[in-house]
Amino acid sequence: MTPVVLVHGGSFGGSCWDLVVERLDAPVVAVDLPGRGAHPAPGETVTIDSAAASVAADVDAAGFDDVVLVGHSLGGCTMPATIGLLGDRVRHAVFVACTVPDHGTSCIDALPDDVREFARRELEIGNPGVMSAEMARDIFGNDLDEEQFAWCMERMVPEAPGLLMQRVDLGPLRSTMPRTWVRPLRDAIVAPERQLDFAATVGGECEMIDLDAGHMCMISKPRELAAIVDGIAQAASERR
Repeated sequence: MTPVVLVHGGSFGGSCWDLVVERLDAPVVAVDLPGRGAHPAPGETVTIDSAAASVAADVDAAGFDDVVLVGHSLGGCTMPATIGLLGDRVRHAVFVACTVPDHGTSCIDALPDDVREFARRELEIGNPGVMSAEMARDIFGNDLDEEQFAWCMERMVPEAPGLLMQRVDLGPLRSTMPRTWVRPLRDAIVAPERQLDFAATVGGECEMIDLDAGHMCMISKPRELAAIVDGIAQAASERR
């Protein structure tokens, strides 16, 4: 199978994928973007470009020639830049409940009104912390049981402001690269209808796969998500 690279979304590191990693048959690495986990850095120094460079370096360190690149949530903002660096090595891109702003706009521009206001207030403080349990339950945990939600909260980290505020360049998506959208139908932060808009922004002949789950589907439905990703990795290897 083609190796898989898992890119986390906002407020998390690579560990949010642990339940999927252990269920995948394909070779896999779940990366930490700069500012967390294996790549500590001051949050204010992290940019989309530095995040993409970090992912590319992790791909090289893993010894992967070709990859299936899987991004979740805020990962939709770093995926295009990562694809730009890796080029044809990305055999398939998978967007899981991603926010993909229009070209030249930022993630914060594309957030729901209430979440956008929360994010702006936190950014004005200058040192955003970990989201409160109450808000995390509303937007990340609506389909998680108590044990799953506790597991989720243990993995939450402060987010890097630049990944929310920096404008995205969607130029690297103007290619024939196969792409798939995994749409959690119970998502409370990236509404299923809004995900259709973001999938259109991704462009190409983007396959749509619906999943009966909330935003953190890698926690609530890891087996189902792993099966989807393994199927894509197998198909990518057969296209070589």
